[in-house]
Amino acid sequence: MSNQLRRNLTERLLVIGGGAAGMSAASAARRTDPDLPITVLESGPYSSYGVCGIPYYLAGVVANAASLIAHPPSEFIERRRIDLRHGVEAVALDLDQRTLQTSDGETLDFSTLVYAAGAEPIVPPTARTRDPRVVTVRSLADAMVLRARLPEVARAVVVGAGYVGLEVADSLAQRGVSTTVVDRLPRVMPTLDEVIAERVEAEVRKHVELDLGSGLRALQLRTDAVVVELDDHELAADLVVLALGVRPRTGLLADAGLATTQEGALLVNARMQTSHAGVLAAGDSVAHHHRVLDAPAYVPLGPAANKTGRVAGTVAAGGDATFAGVVGTAVVKVFDLEVAHTGLSLEQAMAAGLDAVATDVTAMSRAKYYPDSAALHVRLVHERSRRVLGAQIVGTDGAAKRIDVVAAALHFGSFIDDLAGFDLAYAPPFSPVYDPITQVAQAAQREANRPSAVLGRVGR
Repeated sequence: MSNQLRRNLTERLLVIGGGAAGMSAASAARRTDPDLPITVLESGPYSSYGVCGIPYYLAGVVANAASLIAHPPSEFIERRRIDLRHGVEAVALDLDQRTLQTSDGETLDFSTLVYAAGAEPIVPPTARTRDPRVVTVRSLADAMVLRARLPEVARAVVVGAGYVGLEVADSLAQRGVSTTVVDRLPRVMPTLDEVIAERVEAEVRKHVELDLGSGLRALQLRTDAVVVELDDHELAADLVVLALGVRPRTGLLADAGLATTQEGALLVNARMQTSHAGVLAAGDSVAHHHRVLDAPAYVPLGPAANKTGRVAGTVAAGGDATFAGVVGTAVVKVFDLEVAHTGLSLEQAMAAGLDAVATDVTAMSRAKYYPDSAALHVRLVHERSRRVLGAQIVGTDGAAKRIDVVAAALHFGSFIDDLAGFDLAYAPPFSPVYDPITQVAQAAQREANRPSAVLGRVGR
């Protein structure tokens, strides 16, 4: 039976969320079924833009906001025949009746739903305010307002020393803003092991003030400044950026009884189907299958959002696709450093109950005689049984893409012996004859071959 013959008046794919996952889902559905009615609701004024590019837009490296938009609305509406609606929120959902109430008072029928509403910034109760001097950096619209205000900002406090907080601090420093980063934890970037985080911390302190081990208690909104009250002192600023992480925006479906993790991320299978028939989900709302842990994990990163959106849209339109899962690969520019990690840190592996150790090497990014070669600190995390669990790399040259070698090894469940034997490219401008990845794997082999009493002291 053709698609057109089986279609009825109420058949519609409804996509909630017009970000990377949502628009990937809608586009994949259109490729799978050229005639399927598709409606996308996006609560904000922009869709299909690169959230990860926002710090570089704030810094002025990206000249204008339009550069971050992958496709204009006309591409989806006119060429792909997708009913894309901006400024429309999903208000109430009836899964039994397959209807959705929107913020503009309309009731939409649907046959299949793809939920891709993403994540929302974590804002503690003590910092909830409509004061424009207190912001989060999650949406393009917010970033545009913030960038326009930056010429008036002399002092800023960034609350949170994770990925986003350090990226924003870097951006503000490039714009000449005197910046202080504060965090309740005693170190930066808790997804890294301490030995790697120390290197990042040293770099951050070269460029901005860093105030660790003192949490946010309250904000005082004064006429001349926002006063950030910490556990044992205060800081005054013209701008406060809250960068305390994100949480899945899944209330609508959680209230409808769909299965979630403890943090509220939707549980899905490899076809991105939720616990309710006819409802799929993708992107930062979802707990992806973590290939190292062999369990669901909330890892909200851009590549997975695009990939899971494509799978969800294909399946929703009657096609066949699956998502292989994640290993948690990420890289971030922190001032002059490239900081990359994949898989599990040693702390995460031990917390998961794995018999894990870590091996560290310092290796040159290029042949030692070649100009501009720089030292890389490479940490490889592995089980005593030799299975690779993760890696972290930090340095000024060559860290960012090397991490992908270990990510590929993790994807296929490789062991340190496999990693040591990989046939990696060599030329003096790009690598020493033994690449840093090869060197750390060889060091891990040597450590693994030692008596267990010695192996137990490897890592930190």
